[in-house]
Parts: sequence; structure tokens; C-alpha cells
Amino acid sequence: MENLQAAIREKAKELGFAKIGISRAEPLDERNGLEAWRAAGRHGEMLWMGRNAGKRLDPRALLSEARSVISLAANYYTPQAHSEDPRHGKISRYAWGRDYHQVLKERMKSLAEWIGQAQPEACGLYYCDTGPVMDKAWAHKSGLGWIGKHSNLITRDLGSWVFLGEIVLNLELDEDAEGRNYCGTCHRCIDVCPTRAIVAPYVVDARLCISYLTIELRGPIPRELRPLIGSRIFGCDDCQDVCPWNRFATPCQDGDFYPDRGNHVPVLIDLMRMTQPEFEERFRRSPVRRAKYAGFLRNVAVALGNSRDAGACEVLAKSLGHRESLVRQHAAWALGEIGGDLARQALRCALPGESQPAVAEEIREALRKSERKALSASSSNPAFSRLKPFSG
Repeated sequence: MENLQAAIREKAKELGFAKIGISRAEPLDERNGLEAWRAAGRHGEMLWMGRNAGKRLDPRALLSEARSVISLAANYYTPQAHSEDPRHGKISRYAWGRDYHQVLKERMKSLAEWIGQAQPEACGLYYCDTGPVMDKAWAHKSGLGWIGKHSNLITRDLGSWVFLGEIVLNLELDEDAEGRNYCGTCHRCIDVCPTRAIVAPYVVDARLCISYLTIELRGPIPRELRPLIGSRIFGCDDCQDVCPWNRFATPCQDGDFYPDRGNHVPVLIDLMRMTQPEFEERFRRSPVRRAKYAGFLRNVAVALGNSRDAGACEVLAKSLGHRESLVRQHAAWALGEIGGDLARQALRCALPGESQPAVAEEIREALRKSERKALSASSSNPAFSRLKPFSG
């Protein structure tokens, strides 16, 4: 079996995995934190996190004859940087290229089939963020790295820019030592989080996390959180960008994870004009599809509002007539943030014909905000301040 393990490691590297670790298939201990996290409601609308809890905590509930868990990591770091131009949208680095679910599943399938050929009695299951498996907990247990204070897995040699997958196997393999935590006293990720979603070291409240708000949340983004999202339209990399361990990141050699055209520095106004077929075609190979068409345009509208770009008023005004009420609602908010005569005119024209109460209220609030801005600008105008008040 020792020779088989060495061969499995070699084959995994050949298939493009940067790291491989092995752990015993047994229940995860209380450090996984799943139940406490769910009990506090920090999973938000991700109700599936409460389903199949037994399978998440014990691989033998997935495969009764499970004996080992093979954890795999693929490097996805590419050297491009995010644009700081507010007219450009920020898409999380992991979604710049091809959908990692498909890429890793193809490779894990190849590895699992190879193991079956080398050891005919072998059987197993493989997962890549697609089943009731706690990827990061198993990666830590298998020695690939440790779970950082931002809740992402960190490796000493590649940082946190890694995709994870597992093969649950019926073979008894020698386990690797669990990963040691090297976060120390560092708290940069906690300090940088725009929405303060890292509510305690190693604890993220999804309801505040920009990744959750722009990807998993299906309804309106809470109004008080919208200004904090900035130009992020799919996910957020801030906590990873500041992690000192990511100074060791090296560009991957995998073309699948390099940015597809338009995903690196997309122009917000152009995105806001997309039809649903255009969205489906543009992101057909990308994880961005997860946000859905209406959700993605919701995110783009928020980013345009935060950009304060008056040039966006035309496309946002047109979006007040969008068939999706979610898009109309956030376009209204964005116009209120930008303000100006064009924004107010568009909002006033849209209000009488709006049938959805939530959208109508958003329009009214946007009008109030825009009018307050106009009044404030007028009162601070030197020419206005020289006028004498009327007297009786």
C-alpha cells in the first residue's frame, strides 16, 4: 500500500494538483464549529448547510466503507491585480477563469479512475465544493494547511489561493499529520473586512460577508451594507489580499484559471446593459453564473451607485424598466446615490408606473436622498450663502 500511496501522490501532481494530503475517514471533532455557526444564524439563507449534517461531519455517512480521505489542492493564483477604477467591477480572483468545480471534478474523476485501475477493489466518491463535505476541515486534517482567521485555508507555500477537493476512499492509507496553525497574533484580515463580517477570529457571519451578499443572497442587499460593497460585483478578496502568507503565492501554470476576456476589469456600464442571453454566454464557463442574471445586475447597480459616475444615469434609468424587480430596486438606489437632475427626473418618471411596493419605496427613498443632496449643495454654494433672508 505504501507504493500505491506514493503513486497516488505522483499521479495527483501529474493531473495538476499542487498539494495532496491523506487523513483517516472518521468524524470531525468539535473544532469544525458547524453547529454553533448555524445555531447563531450566521449561515443566512444558505439553508442547505443544515441538511445532511451527519454527512458533513462523518465521511462514513457518505460511504459506509470509507477508510481514508484524500484532500487535494490546486493553485489558482495569477499575477493580475484588481482595478481600483470605480468604473470597473471587481470579480473575485477565483472566478476570473474557468469554473473550478468542473476543472477539479474532471481531474478528480481521472485520479479516482486511475486508483481503481491500480487497485481493483478500490471504490470511492469525489467532491469539489459540490456535496455535504467540509472541504477546509478535511484539508486541515490532511495536512495541506490550516484554517485562517478569515476562515479560508492557508498553505505555507502557496498562501490561500487554492481550490480544494476530496476523494473519500475505501482503502486504508497512511494519514498525514494535521496542519499547524501559523496565524499567530496577526489580525489583518479582521481589520480590513469592509463589512466587519469576521465577527471573531475564525468566525465569519455570512449575512455580512460581501461574497455571500453578491453570490448566495437571492433578494435585496440590505441598504445599510450597499455603500460598503464598493465596486465588488462577485465575491471579495480583501481578507486574502492582505494575508501575509500570500506573499509566497506563485503564479499557477494552469491556463484554465487565468482571466477570461472581460472578467478581470469589466466595465460596469457595459455589464448593466447585458441581456440574459448575453449574461449566459459571457459567463457560461465561469462561476459567476452562480449569482444568476438578476442577482448579478443587482450587484452591478450597487457598484454603479457607489461609483457616483453621472455617466451611468442613462443605463440605470433604463434599468428602472427592467422586467426583474430586483434590478429595478437597486437601480433606483444607485440613482439616488449618484443624484443630479437626470437621476431625479428618471426616478420621478418611473414612480407612477411601478407596481411593486418594495421598488416604489426604494424609488421614493432615492428621490428623498437625491433631493437632500441637491439642497445641501445649494446651501453650501457661496453665491447662495450671500443672499439675505426674507423679512416681513
